[in-house]
Amino acid sequence: MGLKIAVYGATGAVGKEMLTILEERLFPAEEVFALATRKSIGRELSYGDRTLKVKDAATFDFSKVDLVLMSAGGDVSRAEAQKIAKAGAIVIDNSSAWRMDPDVPLIVPEVNADALESRPKKGIIANPNCSTIQTVVALKPIHDRARIKRVSCATYQAVSGGGQAAMDELWHQTRAIYVNDPIEPDALPKQIAFNVIPKIDVFMEDGATKEEWKMTVETKKILDPSIKLFSTCVRVPVFVGHCVAAHLELEEELSPEEARDILREAPGLMLIDRTDEDDPMYVTPIECVGEFATFVSRVRSDPTVENGLAMWIVSDNLRKGAALNAVQIAEVLLNKGILKA
Repeated sequence: MGLKIAVYGATGAVGKEMLTILEERLFPAEEVFALATRKSIGRELSYGDRTLKVKDAATFDFSKVDLVLMSAGGDVSRAEAQKIAKAGAIVIDNSSAWRMDPDVPLIVPEVNADALESRPKKGIIANPNCSTIQTVVALKPIHDRARIKRVSCATYQAVSGGGQAAMDELWHQTRAIYVNDPIEPDALPKQIAFNVIPKIDVFMEDGATKEEWKMTVETKKILDPSIKLFSTCVRVPVFVGHCVAAHLELEEELSPEEARDILREAPGLMLIDRTDEDDPMYVTPIECVGEFATFVSRVRSDPTVENGLAMWIVSDNLRKGAALNAVQIAEVLLNKGILKA
């Protein structure tokens, strides 16, 4: 008997991507249910060459599924995830609701899959923040070799990280500029078309945004609590694909050449890095869309600190930054025998 899976929040950008990736990776699902709010009941979604009709999440019987991939927002997750887990399913949650709960594993399979050795205490596993995921995938092999003391990051985050409404807003504002229509920001705090916004999520008391706080605390929980990480997170007028400019201070000396060799062999990474001006190689967001890998380019020394190293990290935020990572967690559960039909 195969596994029975529900995708909660299936009509959103991440939910749709979860359905796509389950099929692409041939996940052994006997039956897949697409769940959303009542207003979406009956809507049809693609699952490979099949069509799923959306069911009402509020009335769905979760006792008949083994796994729930949840991407319905923090409020819904806080209200529903534990109830679903008590009904018998393991919940992999994409929101920020459970990430810092000490009883909930925060997992990036290439980095800390060993944190999953048994069924989680609360039956919930948290998917990290999109920018955190791609950053720690690139940091892990460097940390294993030369120990990272400190990381300073600037992120360039696509509007899809803010959901479908933010994507629609970029589209409509771009069109409005060309036809001279008025622009009124709604989903985002300021105009995003032909602009950048150095504010993602809410401001906190110390002047950082919650997105920046997430990157710091999640990196510590996933990779190493001794790492100091500081970031400035910026929304940019790109539909899909997050970028991170990361500057590392290491305990040990590590040349760019050796770093490239390490990164080239690391799981989940693809090194695309050549500075020959006649044929340069580096990755931009548009080239990462639809890809499973996290891409690393522009690896070089940072002479402003002792043992400094810099790199450019790019990933499809709807895939590795959300849906793909969730499915990979499910694969770990399956391979370790924690998830059973």
